[in-house]
Amino acid sequence: MQERIQKFISRAGVASRRKAEKMIQEGRIKINGQIILEPGHKIDPVKDNVVVDGLKIKPVHNMEYVLLYKPAGFVTTMHDPQGRPTVKDLIMDIPVRLYPVGRLDFNTLGLLLMTNDGDMANHLLHPRYEIEKVYEVIVKGLIKPLQIKSLRNGVIMKGDPRATAPAKVILKQNKGKIAKFHITIHEGRNRQIRRMCTAVGLKVAGLTRIRYGCLTIKELEPGQYRRLTPLEIKRLKKDASLVS
Repeated sequence: MQERIQKFISRAGVASRRKAEKMIQEGRIKINGQIILEPGHKIDPVKDNVVVDGLKIKPVHNMEYVLLYKPAGFVTTMHDPQGRPTVKDLIMDIPVRLYPVGRLDFNTLGLLLMTNDGDMANHLLHPRYEIEKVYEVIVKGLIKPLQIKSLRNGVIMKGDPRATAPAKVILKQNKGKIAKFHITIHEGRNRQIRRMCTAVGLKVAGLTRIRYGCLTIKELEPGQYRRLTPLEIKRLKKDASLVS
């Protein structure tokens, strides 16, 4: 069965369809030894030889969708030049190569979706689809009503002139030496929650992503993972506008 080259590249997790189109225009993709310059070119994923930047791209036959509870002290990458533990180390018994959908920084815990379905991953990461992400935040000291209001309305983070989109904030604890709240965002800027808290004068003591779209980390402990159910996969694809 034939398919467009940019869809094949996206499904293989190499790049989004839009980026694949740019790569084609730049002459970085060969089919059966020939450079192609037409984004609409169709291939047979089984028979045709596709090479991107000198590397052969293999078709993905068995899709895997894994929900990992990332512990602190792991980087969200498949290889770290500094030799730190990676999330790959936590899923070594899965026989196919998976890639993280988005990132959690080194000291952040929580839900991380991993898959070899590049097409779905690229859609989920696109700002257009506004996938909700919920974090549990623990900060040192008490949180003030004005700080909550600022987080809800959007803040200017250091090094970024754009205000963050409005967020949902639910206060869970505000007594003693710490405060705890849940914050829901749909953006994916670098270290966004920590930077938002810094912008309003809060010092983060603990950060855990507890929900991503329809997925939660209930019944999992840090370092554990489970495969998604067929219903969860269907709901995620619907969120990413891959199914109606």
